[in-house]
Amino acid sequence: MKTILDKIIADKYKEVSLKKSIVPVSVLERSALFDREPSSLSAALKASNTGIISEFKRRSPSKAVINQSASVQDVATGYENAGVCGMSVLTDGKYFGGSLDDLLLARASAQLPILRKEFIIDEYQIIEAKSYGADVILLIAAVLTRDEIKSLSETAKSLGLDVLLEVHNLEELQKSIMPSLDLLGVNNRNLKTFEVSTAISKELSTHIPEDFVKVSESGISSVAVIKELQPYGYQGFLIGENFMKTENPGESAMEFINELGI
Repeated sequence: MKTILDKIIADKYKEVSLKKSIVPVSVLERSALFDREPSSLSAALKASNTGIISEFKRRSPSKAVINQSASVQDVATGYENAGVCGMSVLTDGKYFGGSLDDLLLARASAQLPILRKEFIIDEYQIIEAKSYGADVILLIAAVLTRDEIKSLSETAKSLGLDVLLEVHNLEELQKSIMPSLDLLGVNNRNLKTFEVSTAISKELSTHIPEDFVKVSESGISSVAVIKELQPYGYQGFLIGENFMKTENPGESAMEFINELGI
């Protein structure tokens, strides 16, 4: 039986193939943002006491609509004013209601490091990310082979982008560790059941070498969870729905960071 992730990836191959036929790489490389010097998310997290990466997400397959009315410009400005370390922007349209325009508008509205949150399966999407102003790309170990992770992460590094590699279990982590990664993210959401538990972040923390910035993703809805994970060496915390489900995500992020009060 096909999982939602299988369907997303099948659609993504079709989408990327279509895009490549319409907008060649040479056009992307002529973008005004392509020569911009990226900001390092890993450096920002290392220098921070809070490590919050906030997300702009309208909807998701597991939660349907989260926030359809929020303006990406307002949210990006609000997050930057709140003092987050970075911002994640969903660019998948079919399943998450995002777009590359969201990435572009976030870039125009804030100076902080921006992660293109996408299901990357082709180096074309990395060049696209760079041309739309991203500083970091996401690679998902569950949908890529070791060779693909190596090739895609090395392409990103050649463009000056940080690479966040996301894993869900020990097997994915062990196949993925390589020098061309900057951040290792543990997703607390089980892809098969969609259940969320931070136990997996704790369990995998000892298997992540110190060379990488550790990031915990999904299900981080309270300051208590962050304080619980910090002793395990986590320096980054990706928070999506917790802020986006409120009327003013930037304000919610500010209150959260103030409460964290480190």
